[in-house]
Formats: sequence, C-alpha cells, structure tokens
Amino acid sequence: MKANTMSIKKGKRQGKEKTNWVLTIILILGTVTVFFPLYMAVVIAFKSPSEMTNSVEGALGLPSSWSFANFAEAMKVTDFWNSLGNSLLITVTTIILAILVYSLAGYVLGRTMSKHKGFKWIYLYLISGMFVPFAILMMPLVKETVALHLGNQLGVILLYIVFYMPMNVMLYAGYMKNVPVVLEEASQVDGASTWTTFWKVIFPMMKPMHATVAVLTALGTWNDVMTPLVIMSGTGINTLPIAQLNFQTQFGTNYNLAFASYILSLIPILVFYIICQKQIISGIANGAVKG
Repeated sequence: MKANTMSIKKGKRQGKEKTNWVLTIILILGTVTVFFPLYMAVVIAFKSPSEMTNSVEGALGLPSSWSFANFAEAMKVTDFWNSLGNSLLITVTTIILAILVYSLAGYVLGRTMSKHKGFKWIYLYLISGMFVPFAILMMPLVKETVALHLGNQLGVILLYIVFYMPMNVMLYAGYMKNVPVVLEEASQVDGASTWTTFWKVIFPMMKPMHATVAVLTALGTWNDVMTPLVIMSGTGINTLPIAQLNFQTQFGTNYNLAFASYILSLIPILVFYIICQKQIISGIANGAVKG
C-alpha cells in the first residue's frame, strides 16, 4: 500500500516538474518574441542610414555611436509637438467619455438584463457590434461626418466612443456581477437616489475596470491610423500615427527616422500603462463574468 502511494506521489511530482519546464520554455520564447522587435527598434533608431547598409552586421548589430540625431530629425519631420498634442487631445477625451458612458451603460445593463428581457436584447445588440469590421462602415461614416461637419477631432472622438462600446460595455456589465446588490439597497435605505448611489457607491468600486477600460481604449486610439486618416483627411490635422506616414515614400522607407519616431510615440502610452497596470488584471478577470 505504501509503495503504491509513493509511486503515485512520485508520478504527480514528475508530471508537475514537466509542466513547469514546459511553462518555462513557453515564457522564454514569449519573452524573446517580445524583446527582439523592441531591441531592433531601439538599435535601428540610434543608427545612421549608412550603418544599415555598409556594416556586416547590418540592422542586428549595435550602433558604432549612440546619437540622438535621428530623434531630433524625426521630431521635425512629424511636427512632433503639434501631432502629440492632437493625439493626446483625442486619446484623453476619448478615455474620459468612455469611462463615463460605458460605466453608466454597463451598470444599467448589468443590473437589469437578468430581470427584464428587453434589456437583455439591448445588451446582445450592443455586443454584436464587435463583429462588424471597420472596412464595412468606413465609407458611410466618412459621408456622415462630412454632412454633419464632424471631419475633425470631435468626429474622431465620437466614432471611437461608438467603436469601443461593445467590448467595454460587456466588461462593465460583467463586473457588476461582482458588486453586491446589498450595497445599493443600503444606500437607498439611507435616502440616496439611484443616481447618487451610482456616483457615490458603485462608480468608485469600479476602479479596476476603469483602469482596464482606460488602457484598452488608450491603446486603440493612440495607435489607430485608419479612423483619423479617413475622417480628418485634407484638414491638415495630424495625429502621431498619421504623421509617421511621412517616412514611407514611393521609393522606400526611412527606417532610422521611422523607428526613432515610433519610440518617441511609445513613451507616453507606456508610462500610462505602467501607472494603471496594478488594476488591469483584476479588472479583466472580474469583468469576464458571463451575463
């Protein structure tokens, strides 16, 4: 009997060790996959164009001298501060409106769709928007924004609010499953209205989900090229991704300036992610509850 028990424990231990080795290998491969493109971007950004072609190591080797000349030139070509201001305006405004609109919609749907069938259908209708590709909507949206004189930052912001609504409302509605109804009932017993209960009790409790939605929305708006390009075409208003198209010409791409510009545009969104990272995992986990 003891021999059987020992063999079972030994088998479990060996299986666990194999699983740990497999996970370790996967993590190493994942780290290399993420690190290598970042390494390439940094190295190329600090190299001169001649080093890219004349050196034996080419793009893989370290630069002979670390110079910030590419960064300075990239800032000139992209009109960096103006483009950065437009990107910040669109991204920050979209994040603020997204948190306000999505949290309200998620709260209402999360609390009512299990009781009223009509709200369940509204929820499913909103979620179905995730399956509609932007390419189908592009031409009608361009015509509508022109007709409504919204071919500017405001039009882009409103479109982002609509585009990111399905996923984020689903997250907020799912998160409401983890918020006890007792808290709202206690607040209403104390005389608070539904509106007051939401802003004073529920909204602060959604902090992890606010951080998650903020980061997901920021990543989408900050890196998006297509929406600002088709909506603000011809207005002279550029975001950073649009300005970076200047590095691509009919005859090739200036990779040194392009990668320098990519790194400059990466810094703000990376700092924002680091600030919010503590709340992101818990927000996604809690918001993944099925409605």
